[in-house]
Amino acid sequence: MLKPNIETFLGCEADFEQARIVLFGAPFDSTTSYRPGTRFASRIMRGESYGLETYSPYQDLDMEDAAVFDSGDLELSFGDTEKALADIEARASEILSANKLPFLIGGEHLVSLGAIRAAVKKYPDLHILHFDAHTDLRDEYLGARLSHASVIRRAWDLVGDDRIWQLGIRSGMREEFMWAREHTHLHKFDLKGLPEALAALQGKPVYFTIDLDVMDPSVFPGTGTPEYGGVSFGELMAAAVQGCGLNVVACDMVELSPGLDQSGASTAAALKLLREMLLKLEEPFIRGPKIV
Repeated sequence: MLKPNIETFLGCEADFEQARIVLFGAPFDSTTSYRPGTRFASRIMRGESYGLETYSPYQDLDMEDAAVFDSGDLELSFGDTEKALADIEARASEILSANKLPFLIGGEHLVSLGAIRAAVKKYPDLHILHFDAHTDLRDEYLGARLSHASVIRRAWDLVGDDRIWQLGIRSGMREEFMWAREHTHLHKFDLKGLPEALAALQGKPVYFTIDLDVMDPSVFPGTGTPEYGGVSFGELMAAAVQGCGLNVVACDMVELSPGLDQSGASTAAALKLLREMLLKLEEPFIRGPKIV
């Protein structure tokens, strides 16, 4: 019998009831300050994912053994930022209320705020682990308080001081760096502050957000605001896998703009990182005792 064509991320074919992780796309880039195009990331990643193997030789784990449900892309309003965020929050809340982990694929970085709003309602003691090239700590950008340049500042409004760890940061206004000294744990230029962050975040509910422009544009040019001096793919993958070993209750990957890298290399990098993160999050269940 013929069946409808339903495209999912490679290996993310569990049904909702049995899944432990639920992916969803947030195709929104209306506040992008430089080069738009991140709204296409989740759709293109989903199609390109079939160029990747389900098996990871890095972790000796296979997506065929994971329980991940792909719930597809949201249909978001491009003319109403707050409505778009509310729709993202609603999807993340639905996933969290079912005791599953929401994994958001952006989109610009502002989309994270919708999922963070949902997570902090369920986990009032929420902490944030943030990999990025940019501080994202402006209180407003061109008069707008909701912007991809202010997303972590808006997250701070929700969680407060000493709950946000920022790594890889190498760009921002002087005022942002000065503000961070008093309010967040900001580590400049690389991911070498990760061991300190991991120690501090042990046992705490963590929202893990990765802006892919933390990578150097020589290896990841497909992003809207490239910033030289970033980390390699290998450095990011190793750090992201370690981060996923924490008590991650929700996470996201944002700021791939696939049209800015016609080679497809940036999309391939994002997909490989996604596979490794999903497998690390699923590792306790894949390697756990089997019920016969």
